[in-house]
Formats: sequence, structure tokens, C-alpha cells
Amino acid sequence: MDKRNDVREVIEREHAHEERMMVKSRDYTLPISIIVAGILIAGAVIYALGLKDQAGGPATPPTAPRAGSVPAIGNAVILGDPDAPVTIIEYGDFQCPFCGRFFAQTEPLIIDKYVKTGKVKFVYKDYAFLGPESVAASEAAKCAADQGKFWEYHNALYREEQKDGLEHNGNLNRGLFLRFAKELGMDEGQFASCVDTGKYKSAVEAENTEAVAYGVNGTPAFFVGSRFLSGALPFAQFEAAIMAELNK
Repeated sequence: MDKRNDVREVIEREHAHEERMMVKSRDYTLPISIIVAGILIAGAVIYALGLKDQAGGPATPPTAPRAGSVPAIGNAVILGDPDAPVTIIEYGDFQCPFCGRFFAQTEPLIIDKYVKTGKVKFVYKDYAFLGPESVAASEAAKCAADQGKFWEYHNALYREEQKDGLEHNGNLNRGLFLRFAKELGMDEGQFASCVDTGKYKSAVEAENTEAVAYGVNGTPAFFVGSRFLSGALPFAQFEAAIMAELNK
């Protein structure tokens, strides 16, 4: 046989072999790529669901960050019957948009169904972490409490926050604080003196420190009995926590 024919046959066999291997490689590569893509998609779905759980809150209310321990009411003002079996403590910031959302959407439902019926008492504490305006507003609310107007003042501040839902926009200022005092029929001189002397500056700082000690790192944050809830969650999640406490 001609050697050139032999060489040609060898080359053709090699080319045929390479083509078969390439086909096999493609055959294996395709399923592997599908498997890898499936794993990535599954991971993305799991991650997204995890984010959804964080945003929407857990279905079962978790226990407080410090197991078996919840903040004391202390000198905080109570809304409702002081002897109500369940206590809700909110840590809030008066320029926090999510606190404003809770105030507008969820708090009224809790008050109507559980506070007014004597099952829950509601307590507000400060975690004024968003800056000087937050601290000033918290001090002003405590000054209003001196004249028995804490909750009215609390409501006025959050209604103001709801107007634009923005932080650090300069709206929480001395002029606004004094206007609210006048509109609520308070002794304006007494209120102004309280605000201007920083009477409750240390009290606000103490509540900020307390909030951090109990695991609060954002607002709004809540202790519903022994259960800790974080964020402007739907009423259903608060109701689940309240019922769990009532059924103990």
C-alpha cells in the first residue's frame, strides 16, 4: 500500500476520533452546565426566600435576644391598663419612616383590639439613633410627659414624620416642638424651659444604651411579653405574639 495512503488513513482516523471525542465532550458538558445552573438557581431562590423572611418577619415570634429577660418599664409612660397581662415595649425613633409606618398602620389595630380591652399595655421607649434631631424630638416628648401629654405629643411627632417619610430634613426643630406644645394646650413656658435646659438628655441616652444592651439595632423594635419582633411588621404577626403570651 502507498505510504501516503497509510498516512492519510491515519490522519482521517485521528480526525474522526477527535470529532467523536468533541461530541462526547459536548454531551457531557451540557448536562453538567444544566446541573450547575440548577444549583445556582436553587441557591438564589433560597437566598431570596431568606431575605423575604427577614423583611416580612418570622411566622413564629422569636424569643427576646437576651433569653429570659426583657426591659423593665421603668419611668416610661404606659398606654392602657397598667395591670394588663401582656406588655408591649416599643423602641422607636421619631424620624424613622418605618416607625411612622407602624404608627399609622399597625399601632391603631393593636390599641383597638388589645389595649382598649385591657389585654395589653403599650410602652414607648427611645432608641434615638438617627441623629441629633431624633434625640431632640425624644427629649421634647419626655417634656410633654411632664404635663401629661406624652401620647398626644408622640402622635403629633409621628404624624409630622408621615408627611414626607424622610430623615434628616430639618423638620424636627425647636419651633415645631413649641408649636405642638401650644396646639396641645400645654404650659409653653414650662415646656420651653424643659427643652432648652436639656432636662431629659441623659434619660434619652440611657434608653439608647438600654436598647443596644437588649439586642436592638434598628427601629421600630418590640418586646411583646418575652418575644422580640423587629420592624414595621403586619398586625397579624403582633397578634400571633400577643396570643402566644395570653395563652401561656
